[in-house]
Amino acid sequence: MSSVDKEVWASGPASTRAAGQKVINLALQGGGSHGAFTWGVLDRLLEEKRLDFEGITATSAGAVNAVVLADGLAAGGRQGARAALRRYWQRVSDVSSHGIFKASTADTANSDFGLERSPGFLFVESLTFFASPYQMNPFNYNPVRDLLAEAVNFERVREQQAVKLFICATDVQTAKAKIFAGKDLHVEHVLASACLPLMMHAVEVDGEFYWDGSYSGNPAIFPLVYECEARDILMVHITPAARPGIPTTSPAIMNRTQEISFNTSLIREMRTIAFLNKMIDNDRVSGAKRLLMHLIEAEDLIRGFSWSSRLNGDWDFLMHLHEMGRARADEWLTTNFDHVGTQSTVDLEEKYF
Repeated sequence: MSSVDKEVWASGPASTRAAGQKVINLALQGGGSHGAFTWGVLDRLLEEKRLDFEGITATSAGAVNAVVLADGLAAGGRQGARAALRRYWQRVSDVSSHGIFKASTADTANSDFGLERSPGFLFVESLTFFASPYQMNPFNYNPVRDLLAEAVNFERVREQQAVKLFICATDVQTAKAKIFAGKDLHVEHVLASACLPLMMHAVEVDGEFYWDGSYSGNPAIFPLVYECEARDILMVHITPAARPGIPTTSPAIMNRTQEISFNTSLIREMRTIAFLNKMIDNDRVSGAKRLLMHLIEAEDLIRGFSWSSRLNGDWDFLMHLHEMGRARADEWLTTNFDHVGTQSTVDLEEKYF
C-alpha cells in the first residue's frame, strides 16, 4: 500500500453523531427489479433511529435506490426518504404495467416470477441474439431517463449533505470503474451506472461512454475507505455469487456468466479488505483503521427466481421483494446491531475466499 493510501485508510476513527447512535456506510448492489429487496432493507433501516449513514456506494439499481434515498432525506428526513423510495418503486410498476416487459397472467401465477410467458419479453430476448440496441432502438428511447427525471430532484441531491454518495459506472473503452460523486450527479450518471449493454445505448458523460457499473464494481467499496470516517460497512448483496449446478441452456449460461462478472470485482475487494485487516491485526500496518464488514444477503432468495425476473416490474413481485428485504434487515438489526462499531459480523474469508 502506498503512503497516500495508508493515510487515507487511516482517515479517522469511527464516530457517532448522537448518544447511542451508530454510524455506518452502505454498499448497494445492482440487480434490476431485484433492487426492490434493497428498497425493503433501506425502508427498515430508516426506521432504526439508533443508526445513521455517512456514505453510500452503489451501482445500477443500487444507485437508483441511493439517489432516491438521498433526495428523500434532503426533502423530508427519514420519513421523506421512505416515502420517496415507495413512490419510485410504485412508478416503476406503473411504467412496467404499460411496457413491453409487462408480466403475462401466466407469469404472475408462476412462483419464480419470470417473464418467459410474456410476448414482449420473448420478442426482445430473441432480437438480442442478432441485433444490438443501436439497431433495435436507433433513437435511443430510454423510459428510465424520464422516470428518474420525474422521481428525483437532482439539484437537491447535488446540494444535500445528509449522506455522501458514490455511484459506479464502467468506462466502455478503458474497462475502469468510474465513480461519480454526489455533488456532481445528474440523471445521466445514474443511467450510466444502470446501462445494460445488450439493451441500452452506452451512456455518454463528459465525452466518455459508460456501461453498467456492475462490471467493474458491484458495488465499488474503495470510495467508502477513501472518503468516509465510519469504519462499519453494511453491504446489501443481491446478485448470487454461488449457484450450485452447471447451466446447460443458452439463457442459463448467459445469466451465470453475468452473475460471475458482476461479482468478480467485489470478491477481489473483499479479499483485499480481509488481507489488510489481517495486516492490521498483526501490527504490520501502523496507524490504520480496521474495517468492520456486515452483510444482508438475498442470494438464497434470488437463486429461486427466474433470471428474467430482474425485468419484472409487477407490483406484487416488487412488494414481495420489499417485504423480504425488510425481514432480512430486521433480522440483521436484532442479531448484529450491538456489534456495530466493535466487530465484523461476516467472515470475509469464509464468504469470499
